Amino acid sequence: MEMAWIPGGTFAMGAEGFYPEEAPVHKVAVDGFWIDSHPVTNAEFALFVQETGYETIAERPTEQGPPGSMVFVQPPGPVPLRDWRVWWELRPGASWRQPFGPGSDIGRRSAHPVVHVAYEDAEAYATWAGKALPTEAEWEFAARGGLDGAPYPWGDDPEPGRANIWHGIFPWLDRSEDGHGTSPVGAFAANAYGLFDVVGNVWEWTSDYYRSGSARFGEVEGEVPENPRVDTPPGATVFASRVVKGGSYLCSTGYDHRFRPAARQPEAIDNGSCHVGFRCVRRQSPNTG
Repeated sequence: MEMAWIPGGTFAMGAEGFYPEEAPVHKVAVDGFWIDSHPVTNAEFALFVQETGYETIAERPTEQGPPGSMVFVQPPGPVPLRDWRVWWELRPGASWRQPFGPGSDIGRRSAHPVVHVAYEDAEAYATWAGKALPTEAEWEFAARGGLDGAPYPWGDDPEPGRANIWHGIFPWLDRSEDGHGTSPVGAFAANAYGLFDVVGNVWEWTSDYYRSGSARFGEVEGEVPENPRVDTPPGATVFASRVVKGGSYLCSTGYDHRFRPAARQPEAIDNGSCHVGFRCVRRQSPNTG
């Protein structure tokens, strides 16, 4: 996989005026690092599985029942938006190999982002590849592409055609020409750092445990936090959530307006779904990437 060198710098992390978990905006500094130019694809993940025999969490039976994962189910008509369970289904047999459950496959999706990967699965791939998962600060800095303070990787206007998102009335009417679902990586223009799909397509895992407010910056008052990361789960619970970034093909300007670098939400570490993937980083100098 190609990687892009992201020079270190200081930027305004977070956003105001969208969702409360993105605030406050705070200056943060990060060192330079390498990052994958696109989310890990099915083909790349398949090579990892072929060489290691790895079995994802979605493929392992549980005490509660057979293996499976969360799949989006498009309702036939308008539904109340207050209950996400109307359009999500825990489907037995769904996994990265069968993204929509038994009978589906990735035969024509080798260049699509791998999905149905839980945090443990993403971390295992990163270790095998000699890489790591990015911190939230690293991911957001890279996704912004040098446009500090801009809501989107390309500027100030939503311009829905710049990313793979939902076009229409969520969750029942999608006017996208290719229907709802993931798209091949690189189908949309890269940001100024040469990174594809930093918003839309799939949410991406980061290594940070989820905390809200200023707690996520690990700041010392009066100083700019350097390379902040949240290494300890709140309350030291085993089943804590990690931060995912960037939104997915289920985001839109009318609902879940999270196809932005500052967007963030918690994802249970043992959970996989049809719209969560990842990309990796290497923390080395430009000459050793």
